[in-house]
Amino acid sequence: MSHSLSFSRRTLLALTLAAGLVGALPVDAATQLRIGYQKSSTLITLLKAQGTLERELGKQDIRISWHEFASGQPLLEALNVGNVDLSADVADTVPVFAQAAGAQLTYFALEAPSPAAQAIVVHQDSQLKSPADLKGRTVAVTKAAGSHYLLIAALAKAGLKFSDIKPAYLTPADGRAAFENHKVDAWVTWEPFLSTARSQLATRTLADGAALARYQRYYLTSTRYANDHPEVLGTVFGELVKAGDWLRANPREAAKILAPQWGGLDPAIVEKANAQRSYQVQAVQADSLREQQKIADAFFNAGLLPKPVDTQKVAIWNPEKH
Repeated sequence: MSHSLSFSRRTLLALTLAAGLVGALPVDAATQLRIGYQKSSTLITLLKAQGTLERELGKQDIRISWHEFASGQPLLEALNVGNVDLSADVADTVPVFAQAAGAQLTYFALEAPSPAAQAIVVHQDSQLKSPADLKGRTVAVTKAAGSHYLLIAALAKAGLKFSDIKPAYLTPADGRAAFENHKVDAWVTWEPFLSTARSQLATRTLADGAALARYQRYYLTSTRYANDHPEVLGTVFGELVKAGDWLRANPREAAKILAPQWGGLDPAIVEKANAQRSYQVQAVQADSLREQQKIADAFFNAGLLPKPVDTQKVAIWNPEKH
């Protein structure tokens, strides 16, 4: 477990390059759309499972290749260096770190806030009763994930600094193992890991994102691809909106499709997890990025970003203009 509290620009780039350069293929960008995604990329996973994008983009003679990543940071670095063209949804913190590393990205779409889709949990019999009790404790958190910001915000509200706790930077799988084996005092995570833990372990919630972190998830593309292929992005945007509408109208059927994609989870757990997410796909507006600045400032003030980031200095793709 690492307790480092600093991200340098070189560290950010090295970390993401080391993990992100997977599935790189020489392609003709005019005929192929390379989509990067994670297991938690719900709507893209649905579209992939149902063959929707292949069918719709096939009408434009566009072929799709799929590239899976373990987390959002390497996914966005792959996007920045040209190994994928479009990123499925990533937590709101991830683009902030990409900006700090100099990435040239375009915001393409967002999912409306889902503050209850991430939380700080402890064991049911824990003596910890509130975020204020985390002082001096070891907390499992995934570096630069949305849950990382939730932890910072919860500590700040309790009058604590991030340096007042001992962060154990772990992936969700490793965080679950450390939490289950009582190697850490608390765990900060998101869906579907959160509902899985709540269903399988005796947990108690210290705080979720309510009044702390809105937890918007963003879809991004390279600025070059946005400029060169607006008609492709228009098709993908439209299908994402439809997929979100379909999932909310058919939660049980969606859970059955997603369960095997998410490592064979019980569909009932998947349905619970999805109930915490909005899945309302919207165009990104400048006002949408207001919390992005709060996130950037919080990480910089905690010594976790190498430099200040102006979150308004990004390109935004607008479907109404295409």
